[in-house]
Amino acid sequence: MSVVWSFSSLKTFEQCPRKYYHVKIAKDTVEKDTVATLYGKAMHSAAEHYIRDGEPLPKHYEHLQPVLDTLAQIDGDKYCELKLGLTKDLKPCSFNAKNVWWHGIADLVVINEAKELAYSVDFKTSKNARYADTKQLDLVAIGLFKKFPAIKRVKSALVFVVSNELVRTEHVVEHTSRYIEKPAQVVQRIEAAISSNVWNPIEGPLCRFCPVRTCEFNRS
Repeated sequence: MSVVWSFSSLKTFEQCPRKYYHVKIAKDTVEKDTVATLYGKAMHSAAEHYIRDGEPLPKHYEHLQPVLDTLAQIDGDKYCELKLGLTKDLKPCSFNAKNVWWHGIADLVVINEAKELAYSVDFKTSKNARYADTKQLDLVAIGLFKKFPAIKRVKSALVFVVSNELVRTEHVVEHTSRYIEKPAQVVQRIEAAISSNVWNPIEGPLCRFCPVRTCEFNRS
């Protein structure tokens, strides 16, 4: 079985292989939306329509306007909710291509081919940036390097809209193999689990929120 993965699916596997199996392989368990995830989806939609279509922000998202205006002023072609895909040999493909290996969605991308530069922004609705993880930005940067070959550098950022924090990082095309190395290792572990059909659970504080009710560690 070939593995089609994203940053979030790898995080699920690392959190608990048993959960990954039920949600991603057997697909007999569905993670339901929470108040937090619904808020995040609505916020992303509001930001997309504001930057792409010039639609006014809903009143409860008006606090986002200063940061969105700053992003909108960046020089270059803008893409909201840009779907990216890569084959296993890191060739660009569509998000749902038959041979897609990795896929992901970038919240906001600005492409300036004249400067060989891209900007990549991911909006976060977490309370703060304490547990910020920029690894997903590594993957988006690879996707951008492959989709837009003229781009040699990506300025990336996680924008925490609740706490008004910004976590920056920068990517260069020469380090593509470095960015994909660790995620590819996790994918290999998933492939090994599929081959052996062994999905050992990992007990932790998030078990009480897990949708896999049949697990011995579920305390919901």
